[in-house]
Amino acid sequence: MNTTLPLLPTISTTFIVLSAIFVAIGWYLIKIKKIDLHMKVMTWAAIFAVLFFIIYASRTIFIGNTAFGGPEHIKIYYTLFLIFHISLATIGAVLGIISLITGYKKNYEKHRKIGPFTSVVWFFTGITGVAVYLLLYVIYHGGETTSVIKAILGF
Repeated sequence: MNTTLPLLPTISTTFIVLSAIFVAIGWYLIKIKKIDLHMKVMTWAAIFAVLFFIIYASRTIFIGNTAFGGPEHIKIYYTLFLIFHISLATIGAVLGIISLITGYKKNYEKHRKIGPFTSVVWFFTGITGVAVYLLLYVIYHGGETTSVIKAILGF
C-alpha cells in the first residue's frame, strides 16, 4: 500500500466524487419537487466536474499520466477497466452537457428523459474513477508518469 498520495490526482478525484454526490442530492431534490434547489445543486455538480476536468487535463498535458504499477498479470484487466471508465466518462460528460442545456432552456420533456440516465452513467463514472485512482495510487504504487498513449497502452 502506498502511504503518500499524489496531490493533483487526489484533488481531482475528490472533485469527481463531490460531483457525483451533488448529482445524487439533485436527483433527490427533483423527486421532492424542489426545482430551484435542484438547479443550484446540479450547477454545483457541473462545477465540480469541470474543476476535475481542468486539473486532470492540465496534469495530463503538462506532467503526463501515470502508468499502472501493479502486477503485470493483471495489467490487461486494469487497461480494459480503464478504457471502460474513459468511455463512460466521455459519454457521461456529453450527456451531462446535454442535460444542463435542456434544463437551463426549460426543455423539461427532453431533460426528464435524459436526466436519470445521465445520472446513472455519472455515478458509474465516479465509481470507476475512484477505482482507477485506488489502483494507481493506493493499492499499488503508480508506474512511470508519461504521455497518455504510453500510460494507457504501454507503448
